[in-house]
Amino acid sequence: MSAETLAAIAVALGAGWASGLNAYAAVLVLGGAQRLGLVALPPDLQILASSWVLAVAAILFALNFLADKIPYVDSVNDLLHTFVRVPAGALLAYGAAAGLSQEVAVIAGLLGGTLAAGTHVAKTGSRALINTSPEPFSNIVASLVEDVSVFGGLALALSRPITFLCLLAVFIGLLVWLLPKLVRLAAKPLRHLASRRQRTGPEHGSST
Repeated sequence: MSAETLAAIAVALGAGWASGLNAYAAVLVLGGAQRLGLVALPPDLQILASSWVLAVAAILFALNFLADKIPYVDSVNDLLHTFVRVPAGALLAYGAAAGLSQEVAVIAGLLGGTLAAGTHVAKTGSRALINTSPEPFSNIVASLVEDVSVFGGLALALSRPITFLCLLAVFIGLLVWLLPKLVRLAAKPLRHLASRRQRTGPEHGSST
């Protein structure tokens, strides 16, 4: 496998992974790197270096940056971004691999969307769990870690594709192991709330 092919695959999978955390940050990193001449993106992704695209991505990133650090608002924000992060991950991955072949681009798009979905679910589940904590600082710390991970991960994918792909493989393994447990923990408060309503329901009915 040539270095160019390896680099394209790393960018494709990295874009899918990063979009699950913050699609706007992914666009800013890729478009900014192209704009500054730090990397030559595939032709289908060079539009990300457009001034208009970067400006809109920066505004949306700023809004998301604020919403992502407020308890419970971050969970609503995550739910709404289900319709942004997963398609963005698929489209960015497809564009990154479009220069290789049509078949590889389609496969990359599918994998990118799947990575974005997995990362998004992990982020959403962990935030729902963190929101059970009474203090707000854990939300801020988690959000900052996610933002730094996107910028650092994509920078690594652009500069050290082999290292990034190895770390991504480790992340996927951890995600497959952790995701079911995380979903169960995040749903636990909802189950407690439902059982509490079931217990109080008959009492209210008998009192009336």
